[in-house]
Amino acid sequence: MTPGEHAGAAAAEQGRMATAGAGLAEVATSLRSLRDEALASEAAAADAIAQIDPVHRDGARNLVHYLALRAHDLRELQEKLTASGLSSLGRMERDVLGNLDAVLRLVDAATTGRTTTHLAVVSTEPDALRRHAARLLGGAPEDRSTRIMVTLPTEAADDPEPARRFVAAGMDLARINCAHDDPAAWQSMAAHVRAAGDGIPVAMDLAGPKLRTGPITPGPRVVKVKPTRDAAGAVLDPARLQLVGAVGEVEDDAPAVPVTDAAWVAALREGEAVRFVDARGRRRRMRVVRVSGATALIEGDRTVYMPAGAELRGARGSARVGDIPPLPGSLRVRPGDTLRLTRSLEPGGTAGDGVHRVGCTLPEALDALRPGARVAFDDGKIEGLVEHADAEEAHVRIVSAKPGGTRLREEKGINLPDSDVAVSALTDDDLRDLDAVVAIADIVQLSFVRSAEDVRTLFDELDARGGHDVGVVVKIETVRGFRALPAILLELMRRPDVGVMIARGDLAVEAGFERLAEVQEEILWICEAAHVPVIWATQVLDELASGGVPTRAEVTDAAAGERAECVMLNKGPHIDEAIRALDDILRRMQGHLDKKRPLLRRLRSWSPEA
Repeated sequence: MTPGEHAGAAAAEQGRMATAGAGLAEVATSLRSLRDEALASEAAAADAIAQIDPVHRDGARNLVHYLALRAHDLRELQEKLTASGLSSLGRMERDVLGNLDAVLRLVDAATTGRTTTHLAVVSTEPDALRRHAARLLGGAPEDRSTRIMVTLPTEAADDPEPARRFVAAGMDLARINCAHDDPAAWQSMAAHVRAAGDGIPVAMDLAGPKLRTGPITPGPRVVKVKPTRDAAGAVLDPARLQLVGAVGEVEDDAPAVPVTDAAWVAALREGEAVRFVDARGRRRRMRVVRVSGATALIEGDRTVYMPAGAELRGARGSARVGDIPPLPGSLRVRPGDTLRLTRSLEPGGTAGDGVHRVGCTLPEALDALRPGARVAFDDGKIEGLVEHADAEEAHVRIVSAKPGGTRLREEKGINLPDSDVAVSALTDDDLRDLDAVVAIADIVQLSFVRSAEDVRTLFDELDARGGHDVGVVVKIETVRGFRALPAILLELMRRPDVGVMIARGDLAVEAGFERLAEVQEEILWICEAAHVPVIWATQVLDELASGGVPTRAEVTDAAAGERAECVMLNKGPHIDEAIRALDDILRRMQGHLDKKRPLLRRLRSWSPEA
């Protein structure tokens, strides 16, 4: 290289260094501005922070700092930091000021050659979240930091074996759903859990306001069975029924049909034909394959709708089918139909011409409905828009359902994502249950929390019952609760042992399934900033728990739960397998999911104008 070329290269390098220096100077200005905003927000929230329990004050300050920064779109600043080989602030949740100050020191050193010493860092303890999780949820097991919460089935009240199996499979916390069973059963469940494992906390879920469909006119009194066929139509498994002549004689898992003459049933013989006319007027013939006492198992190769009162004819006379409970009522709802949602809880039904009627178990909800508001039924399987609303009913035009119709049954959830229902998260039933809950539970979980006022009300009711030391978890399952989360957290943190549950079922319906991933991510971030533990809940490994085989999607979803401090499983016949699978998944994922770099666009969910 010639002297001239050396000089040109040196000049170019000096130019690049000057440009880089100018860029870093701009970065330093931006960082200092963000730092000033964070401290100003802390000063503005000083009164609220002073009310926080001492163990959470650092977390409250950090939460306020985090919200101040996330009011901005930081992606351009992140790119500049990354291009300079500096931290992108992508993992600043637990210590906002500490991360800002560390980067500022590096930037100042790069631009001035000196280390800045005047930054007054108020750094939060990095292990605070881990410590708070241990206080509320119990210690984490070896090889995984995320705990497993399991919902107890009703049989766990009378039988201690389910609790023992769940603990052996990997359960760290037990959940009792107060929407089911009674205080005596809850007390028994908790006793079995505590006998099965030392230090297993018991969380009790208050039912909250029940916004569900009312009764529906029952269906016909029939028992339906059908054979299983292969692709060519050959019978693989026949249709099977039990003819039961005496109470308590059921011996098979085939549907039972009561018969009024026990002696007639006992006289049947293997290979004998039983003939009858089914509910559709079809002549049917089924063969006796086993007789035991006053019970006979019969099989056939045709679909059967066995009605109450049908005459059964055999080789030695005939008998009648006894009383059969009616099938659960349902409405087949199609797109374009009208569903009249009423205050009355008279059994609903279909009026014809695409018009259906069903009651609402929370009549106050109808007061909040306005034309154009969305209404979702049964976890979003059916959706509609309000066309008319008055004091007695709302007319909902169905816009989303299966083309052939979706069945809507009684006791299915109703979500009103666009409406503000004026009802407390604590119902009269919850207040009655709370007397027993305080005496039994380590943790009380409050459903349908929508405001800081809901949290204050629960605290007051717990204090009135001597429940000062009971841990509290708030369930975020509505859009209103999600938007109020900062205020809810600042109220919640006035007690030491607190947490948040992401109740993703209702939340998905309220926020929209396409936005659920974004919403649950934002909840994880803001709770981490507050150093408040999170429970990841709803439909985790449900297919495995209910059917014994997981889907690929739910395994991936369960793995994502590693970012929370606890994952909740629901009930099911294969729940033991689900617990073991989740334990294995969480252990394998340990250490993977922290290695990510979020892009910090502006969080509009909690901006003042949102």
